Amino acid sequence: LSDTDVTFKENKEKRARIVNQCYASDEYRKIRMTYYDAGDSVQVFNSVWYPDPKYNLPVLGIDILSFNRKKYLAIVDFQPLHEDEDDHATTYEHILQPIKEKYDNLKGRMSSKFYDETQFFSKEMLFARFEDGKIVDNDLLPAFKSYVKTHLNLVQSTPPSTNPQDVQAVFDRQRAYDTYSADRDPAAGLFAAMFGKQWAEDFIYDFLFSLGERSEDGLNLSPPMFGGPPPGAAGKGGPPQKGVNPYAKENKAAQSVPRL
Repeated sequence: LSDTDVTFKENKEKRARIVNQCYASDEYRKIRMTYYDAGDSVQVFNSVWYPDPKYNLPVLGIDILSFNRKKYLAIVDFQPLHEDEDDHATTYEHILQPIKEKYDNLKGRMSSKFYDETQFFSKEMLFARFEDGKIVDNDLLPAFKSYVKTHLNLVQSTPPSTNPQDVQAVFDRQRAYDTYSADRDPAAGLFAAMFGKQWAEDFIYDFLFSLGERSEDGLNLSPPMFGGPPPGAAGKGGPPQKGVNPYAKENKAAQSVPRL
């Protein structure tokens, strides 16, 4: 565990700054939020909500990005801890499906360059690339609010486990999620370029995905390539821009499984 302070970091020369906050509650082991500000060129909000391990439920993942206030990328998902939805304490995709169904602009598919859609992503993921700023207020914001509210309701309505082995199993799956995500974080290259490689590694492994194991191969510094617009939505988004990195996207000693 490094002593790096990730609360605030700024690169004045490149006019970029990043702010991070982290919270915990009875229902959530960790709620982290990151805001990256590089002026009009790049704006990013990223957040992950980890339920307390006594709840065998998916992680809530959020990425909302703006480029030059002309192009936008959004991902909101109940990220499963298990390959089979039925292995969670409560099924949830049937709750998300009617929300997603309302918003055709949020039905895109992301590229497999960094992530495998079959691992830690649900079938009801909201994904969108678009250029029409009206979609933010008309589609993205209400859908985002609905997903956050639904995740909170899911946690609060699910009986917590009292079996230490079950709690440990969920904690281990959250650890696997962090390791998988840290190794593939498409923001790594931008963090390293803006704030230095060592800071980027400490930030990713000690804050963003703090249960993850550091990769012996180091960070993946390749530029990300995400998916295109929803099927049939040609002209609303366009293909991914090659070579463009869209991201500006606790204490480990305290990260033991909470006692029941």
